[in-house]
Amino acid sequence: MARDYYGILGVQRGASKEEIKRAYKQLAKRYHPDLNKEAGATEKFKEINEAASVLADDKKREQYDHLGHDAFQHASRGQGARPGDFDFRQYGGFSGDDDFFENIFEMFTGGGTRGGRTMRGDDLRYDLELSLHEAAFGTKRRVTLRKHGRCEECGGKGGKEVKQCSLCHGRGIVQQARRTPFGIFQTTMPCHQCSGTGQEIKHVCSACDGDGVVTATKTLEVSIPAGVDEGTRVRVPGEGNAGPRGSQSGDLYLFISIEPHPVFERRGYDIHLDVPISFATAVFGGEIEVPTLDGKAKLRIPEGTQTHTVFRLRDKGVPELHGHGRGDLYVRVIIQTPHRLGRKQAEMLRRFSEESGEEAKLQKGLFSKIKDSFR
Repeated sequence: MARDYYGILGVQRGASKEEIKRAYKQLAKRYHPDLNKEAGATEKFKEINEAASVLADDKKREQYDHLGHDAFQHASRGQGARPGDFDFRQYGGFSGDDDFFENIFEMFTGGGTRGGRTMRGDDLRYDLELSLHEAAFGTKRRVTLRKHGRCEECGGKGGKEVKQCSLCHGRGIVQQARRTPFGIFQTTMPCHQCSGTGQEIKHVCSACDGDGVVTATKTLEVSIPAGVDEGTRVRVPGEGNAGPRGSQSGDLYLFISIEPHPVFERRGYDIHLDVPISFATAVFGGEIEVPTLDGKAKLRIPEGTQTHTVFRLRDKGVPELHGHGRGDLYVRVIIQTPHRLGRKQAEMLRRFSEESGEEAKLQKGLFSKIKDSFR
């Protein structure tokens, strides 16, 4: 009979592997024979395992999505086990916590340490402060940090006469079997003889005590791409701590912060700027120079411009990170009120105000708004 594996686990067809994993663990706990003695619980548990063994495997899931359950109907043990042939008992005992179900799911997805070593050096973090200009256009910086580096005395091997571990045969893991009422359960764990490295050392290196790594100070030149912003993480592969006994190094992550700028304010990829203009320029119009990230630019001010009017200069902002464009520059003009006027200037301004009637209009408009607010 064709089976709906998504329905069995209670997930949507587009469910992520994490959602499938979560659904499996909940159902497996509910129907595990150790916990559920009701009739049919064992068959339901096998059905759940069958669904998880397909949906947690990318290749099997793709076959199932295209062909349905028929994709596995003609499989036999000689040609590769069917989903229903999965035997949970060989993957470790049930201890009442999530470890048992975690181990089974790791076997579905190919994760964990089964079949090989996953040792790796630790990742490192370095906080790097940049100027606005460096963040906008990219830069190269030298950073100095203390880290675990590969031991030069032994080449990272941990010593001389390194050979394959006789207990785990170089796999770095061993299996332990436990007998239970449901059969023999096997669990996988790091090899205690070689500490999971898969190697035995006859003469341990005195410089690193057999770890293959030593602590040292290192200076790196790192490249910062154009367009980074506050909180951006820049990954430098392989520049974290060296892994033990020649295993893979971790990565270095640069956490970016931006120094405040005295003139510009960055908002995403756009730049905002306040520029003062004279009263005469606002009235009669004119052309002014404004600063940009690239230097100076001309900005045309039309006649009768009001204070706090915002003008946009296209493509004068920050380059987009890993993109092909730039933000814009937004210029807000602030009209400067004339002060320390001479007698003649003050008289001309007073006459202008009287002839234009602006003061009367402003007073009338102001009193109208105040009156309306009390209604």
